[in-house]
Amino acid sequence: MRLLVTRPSGDAEALADQLEAMGHQVLAEPMLRIRPIPGASVDLDGVAGLLLTSANGARMLAAITERRDLPVYAVGAQTAAAARDAEFLSVESAEGDAAALVELVHARHRPGDGTLLHAAGAERAGDLAGALAARGYDIRTKILYESVPAATLSEPTRMALAAGLIDGVLLFSPRSAETFAALLHRAGLAMAARRIVAYCLSPAVAKGLGAAVFHAVHIAPSPNRPALLALLPEAG
Repeated sequence: MRLLVTRPSGDAEALADQLEAMGHQVLAEPMLRIRPIPGASVDLDGVAGLLLTSANGARMLAAITERRDLPVYAVGAQTAAAARDAEFLSVESAEGDAAALVELVHARHRPGDGTLLHAAGAERAGDLAGALAARGYDIRTKILYESVPAATLSEPTRMALAAGLIDGVLLFSPRSAETFAALLHRAGLAMAARRIVAYCLSPAVAKGLGAAVFHAVHIAPSPNRPALLALLPEAG
């Protein structure tokens, strides 16, 4: 398949390599640019564990602290891999979404064991802190980065969409989906979407497409990359 990858730079490259190894053709078109919060710092005194809900959170946290000894509870495999790449010593993955992360924390860390710090972005899906606080946990949220949506589609992507050279688009977040749908409309390419399949990480991501009409919208049965990629037909 000819696939459009919408992940931010830093995440798109490894995904593109994996897709190409599967026999697909890939065009990268990041929908979001990750920008650190200027002057962000973190105080880990009294913190007993770290919550990571994105690979970007792992990278940003690693950039502003030398501490690697605290246990890390990551939402999924990619986030856990980023934490391990940053040399955090104890990393566990919930292999799912925020709800799965709540259950992992509940299984590994008692409320009385100490404060948990969530290294987060400015835009967050769901209410991880609220869900854990409702179970008695002391949660501290630290905003380390923000996601800036793309303003336009690149010329290669516009040309490929207009020429019918894209078979599918991979979407990993509601905001990426919203941005993609908006940019298609802005570029006058809404009709081109009718020829492509949208592969979405979750129902929330699919909902982010709004009124945009695609040839089909497929949703991963579990909110993780292997489940999403399993939706793709085998490359011929």
